[in-house]
Amino acid sequence: MAKGMQGFGYAFCLLLSVLLNILLVANILYGGDGEWRLRELKWSQDAAAAAETVAALQCSGHGRAYIDGKIGDDGITPVCECHNCYSGPDCSLLLPDCFADADSGDPLFLEPFWVQNAASSAVVVSGWHRMSYSFPGSSNPGSAYFSQELENHIRKVHAVAGNAITDGKYIVFGVGSTQLCNAAVYALSLENSSSLSPAKVVAKIPFYPLYKSQTEYFETKYYEFQGDPSLLKNDTDAAGNVIEFVTSPNNPDGHLRAPVVGGPFARAIYDRAYYWPHFTAIPAAADEDLSIFTISKLTGHAGSRFGWAIVKDKSVYENMFMYIKAAELGISKETQLRALTLLKTVLQGDGRGIFNFSYEKMKSRWEKLSQIISQSHRFTLQEISPKYCNFFEKIRGPSPAYAWVKCLWEEETNCTTVLEAAKIIGRAGSMFSAEDRYVRLSLLKRDDDFEQLLVRLRELVAIEDGAKTM
Repeated sequence: MAKGMQGFGYAFCLLLSVLLNILLVANILYGGDGEWRLRELKWSQDAAAAAETVAALQCSGHGRAYIDGKIGDDGITPVCECHNCYSGPDCSLLLPDCFADADSGDPLFLEPFWVQNAASSAVVVSGWHRMSYSFPGSSNPGSAYFSQELENHIRKVHAVAGNAITDGKYIVFGVGSTQLCNAAVYALSLENSSSLSPAKVVAKIPFYPLYKSQTEYFETKYYEFQGDPSLLKNDTDAAGNVIEFVTSPNNPDGHLRAPVVGGPFARAIYDRAYYWPHFTAIPAAADEDLSIFTISKLTGHAGSRFGWAIVKDKSVYENMFMYIKAAELGISKETQLRALTLLKTVLQGDGRGIFNFSYEKMKSRWEKLSQIISQSHRFTLQEISPKYCNFFEKIRGPSPAYAWVKCLWEEETNCTTVLEAAKIIGRAGSMFSAEDRYVRLSLLKRDDDFEQLLVRLRELVAIEDGAKTM
């Protein structure tokens, strides 16, 4: 009997202890003012409510309000920011004489995907989030400034997409691929610093204009921009002192490329911004010494300014990191957090959702534009042959980011001017060191922009015969 009472006493004390702990936890989490609100989570609720309020403004489907955008006259209500060609307080007014803007590479075509995945991709940041310059730990030079968890997710995304081998390689973060391009030029130029002449930086025409403008802007005694590799034919020092940008798929024409310059000391920087299943077939995982990627063309978040390089050689990695450290003292912790959150969403389920969504949209856009241009004898598009894609495990057609349009009529040597007369804004061929008979049209922008481009192209093709006789 005594033992039974003793056991009961132990059980009673245990129950009392559990209840006491529950009350203590409740006292910590909840206010004592009778309002059943989580005291410690109150700040996140307010932040979430503000974001939800702004997101609820529909702006007729032709605009969007932002939490950091303009505020109305009442000092409270956010104002709609209208898409191109739309106006009015709720962006419902279509401007009839508006120009179709197909100039920039803003990847806003992915916005609907993120609207569908609003909950998993949302980021709420506390006021005390990562206030330090660095992360704890220092297993390699970049670990103090680069999120290890973000690096792990980058490797996982590449494994799912099958577009790059990351095993045994280093990853360095940058402010978009833009910063990494020059960091790579700098690092590779140091690898051959024994040469008496600066490294010659080259890129095959047509090439992305940043390579030239940025290299010339930051030109040092270590490197200089030389243009197309064909210009090096008579240069006896070229084979051992060249850094070549290899853009694959290429911007502007979407073609997969290989290096032009050979030799044991020639170095290549592979710009792989568009090497994702939604822009091109993936015939094999990239396994270069130095490849550059950007979240801009993976998720569409160009404004976050985040990119990464996959680097094989440790000394090149360390020199790229030192460039980033000297320029920025690392990458914004808020940017890294957002990138991590986005990649977690990308990897949900089997990790194929964003690629399936994006490929179908880009394929549809290319088909619609090609159908219009096929009816023309004034313009032509680049040819991209169907290829087997390891990601989709089938032969697939083209879905490039850009249309590389050529004006065929002999007298029309400036295709940009021809399109501007038809209220279409493109990017001139000379921007890519090509003839102005070419013009690049972006297929990456919002649905409103793309539909306006199709409208203007249909009108232009419809009047071809009349335009020829004028």
